[in-house]
Order: sequence, then C-alpha cells, then structure tokens
Amino acid sequence: MKLIVAIVRPERVNAVLESLYRREVRGLTLSRVQGHGGETAAVETYRGTTVKMELVEKVRFEIGVSEPFVEVTVDAIRQAAATGEVGDGKIFVLPVESVVRIRTAERDVDAVTPVSSETPVAAIGAGTP
Repeated sequence: MKLIVAIVRPERVNAVLESLYRREVRGLTLSRVQGHGGETAAVETYRGTTVKMELVEKVRFEIGVSEPFVEVTVDAIRQAAATGEVGDGKIFVLPVESVVRIRTAERDVDAVTPVSSETPVAAIGAGTP
C-alpha cells in the first residue's frame, strides 16, 4: 500500500479528478495549500508597500492505494496536471504501514482502492484506463 501525495495547480484539479475517476481510483482527500517551488517570486504592492509574494496557491491530493493502483494513479495525475510550465507540481509516493476503514474495520488492502472485478490486475499495472 502507498500514500500518493500530489501538489498541483488549482486550475488543473477538475482534470485530475476526471482522470482518476476514469481509471477507477476512488477515495481521496483534497486540501488547498500554499507553497513555494520553482516559480519565480511575484512582487506586488499592498497598501503602498512592495511585498515579495513567495507562496503560491496549490491543491494537495492525498490518495491511499493498493500496489496495483500506484502507477495508474501517478500516471493519471501526471497526465492531467501537466501544462509544461514551471509550477506544475510534484507527486510523492510514500509507503503505508497500515490502514483501517473506520466504518467496517476492514484493514490494509481491503480498506483502500480495490481492484475491480472488471479490470484485470495485469491491465491495471500496465496503466490502461
């Protein structure tokens, strides 16, 4: 199991959500965040004072997935979030020790994105939608 954390441009959120949905990736958390990456800092005037704006608005996705969904999820996010410009974001793939679904007490793989019966594991691992 992995936790995929992606930081993307706010204007790409709908495209990322649609891309994940098409690949049957379910269960995610979104947060509005601010950060600084490779973008050049903007200089603005606020109440007569010049201020260097170093933080940029972004959206953070957190998605817990089973192993067959790792590459599918990363590819879905990367393809939908990319604009080719500096500031497109990052995707982090982190190991997860354990997961418990609160409602049913299901654990680990049973508690994250399942492999559907219609989609063979081999096809999922190959990145087919």
